[in-house]
Amino acid sequence: MLTVALPKGELLKHSIQLLQTVGLDFSAFLDSSNRQLQITDTNGKAKGLLVRGQDVPVYVEYGQAQLGIVGYDVLREKKPQVAQLVDLRFGYCRMSVAVKQSSPYRSPLDLPAHGRVASKYVNCAREYFHSLDLPVEIVPLYGSVELGPITGMSEAIVDIVSTGRTLRENGLMEIAVLYESTARLIAHPLSYRLNTDNLSHWIAKVREVTLASV
Repeated sequence: MLTVALPKGELLKHSIQLLQTVGLDFSAFLDSSNRQLQITDTNGKAKGLLVRGQDVPVYVEYGQAQLGIVGYDVLREKKPQVAQLVDLRFGYCRMSVAVKQSSPYRSPLDLPAHGRVASKYVNCAREYFHSLDLPVEIVPLYGSVELGPITGMSEAIVDIVSTGRTLRENGLMEIAVLYESTARLIAHPLSYRLNTDNLSHWIAKVREVTLASV
């Protein structure tokens, strides 16, 4: 049976709505009283796994799910061995460098050499500053990275920004955008090539619905 890995959090509602339009109903995951992490869709066509967004590509890469929906930011950071198939055009955000509004920095190149940059996206941050030929220390943080500059632990952060409200309310501002991110449909590479569980049928339907919404 086809198995789809769905991300907890902000992408879940849109992911379920999209899959409903192609005939897969995992809306039980939206029921706050439901505690199941694996369900079968109402038509018995597929199973859904409810996992953390960062774990979606792991389940797909290791073949526990043939399809998954995940943010491009996760794919850029983790670089999993999965097939990236469709830009689903929801869940827009951007990966940005931000600093305190009161700081003198108005560009990443203004940051001091060997200064500190806090981020949960360690690989993306490291690659970006390497591309600028600016040596910095990347400080891994997995909670509120905004506290890095606020407390003086770091000069800047690299983090996902949606509306920018959290930055503004904490006295921070964006000074550069690394890339933009949206939700993506991914597949297990071998399952995709072998068309396991009629995978191409579901991928084509998702692609058709997504293009029709443009």
